[in-house]
Amino acid sequence: MGDIPFSEAAGSSSLDDVLENLAELFAKRAPRYDRSGNISTENLRDLQDAGLLSLALPKSAGGQNISLQTIVQIVSRLAQGDPSTALILAMQYLQSGSFAHSCLWSDTVKQEVFESIQQEGALINALRVEPDLGTPARGGLPATTVRRQGNTWRLNGRKIFSTGSTALHWGIVWTRTDETEPRVGPVLVPLDLRGVRIEKSWHQLGMRATGSHTIIFDDVEVPERYLGLLTTPATSENNPLAIASWHAVVVAALYDGIAQAARDWLVTFLHQRAPANLGAPLATLPRFQILIGEIDALLLSNTALIEHAIRLTELGGESEAAAGLAKQVITENAIAAVGKAVAAIGNPGLSQNNPLERHYRDVLCGRVHTPQADSAFLAAGRKTLGV
Repeated sequence: MGDIPFSEAAGSSSLDDVLENLAELFAKRAPRYDRSGNISTENLRDLQDAGLLSLALPKSAGGQNISLQTIVQIVSRLAQGDPSTALILAMQYLQSGSFAHSCLWSDTVKQEVFESIQQEGALINALRVEPDLGTPARGGLPATTVRRQGNTWRLNGRKIFSTGSTALHWGIVWTRTDETEPRVGPVLVPLDLRGVRIEKSWHQLGMRATGSHTIIFDDVEVPERYLGLLTTPATSENNPLAIASWHAVVVAALYDGIAQAARDWLVTFLHQRAPANLGAPLATLPRFQILIGEIDALLLSNTALIEHAIRLTELGGESEAAAGLAKQVITENAIAAVGKAVAAIGNPGLSQNNPLERHYRDVLCGRVHTPQADSAFLAAGRKTLGV
């Protein structure tokens, strides 16, 4: 594609043009990668060529330190083309931005990561979920361990649901020491180190092209400079919950983007489909006009909720519970919107010849992203009740 320069400070028109072009291109490729279950490295190269992979980095490192508003804008629009690629990019923004503001690593290590992203398009993501632990957001110690062996540190364990796995260069691995009083925290791991391997375990209904496979660490020697600051679980202040609100809002916007794409396809379908017995497009029938109105009502609510959640999150303070609630409502609205479209048009809605069935499979995955429904409701209820 070639470089497409733009500046957040200059306004959104040039960024909108970039996103529009990429979304259309990604949409054409999406069926192929959905069928194969592979990550679209083509899409990732286009993101790098467009200068999008490094936007969350500090300006001093060649990035733009983009706002939550801009991350939502980018992820939502690209999700309308290929949500799997959009999710990989969302994690890139959240994790590279969080890494940049972290005090756990030296400036030298940060510069190493920044340069790899800026110059090589290196991808980074947090690797946290485990087969027995599940997500650390629900508590518990990871089984993945790092232990000192002489003058070196060795990492062992496995992480599941590792979005972007085969395309990642850096993993921020949630781990613990093997000490009597274990210290717990993140370890930065270059994923090309000896002993790192990927087990292709991602065989899901939707979001198939995220490459969220299992990453296995088999006695991986990790340089001490990558260990970060490991603290005891009881007093840890380094559990990366600072980005929890951002994560909830961005994920919600991604799944809303899928629903927007489904709605747009349905509008086109209703104008083009003209049954012989009707002699006019389906769009002329009140039944389908009401349907589009119902879907638009759900998506309008989502737009308002996303904007509200962004405002709360950017103000700081106790925004995590509100962001979790917003994510819950937005994803359920998105699922309902796509479900209405599928139910209304019958077999064409479930045909692999049309994108609607893929949108439906993809949008259902919104329910499994942290925070899940029970956690979101529990956090909000406790906050309201002050308990």
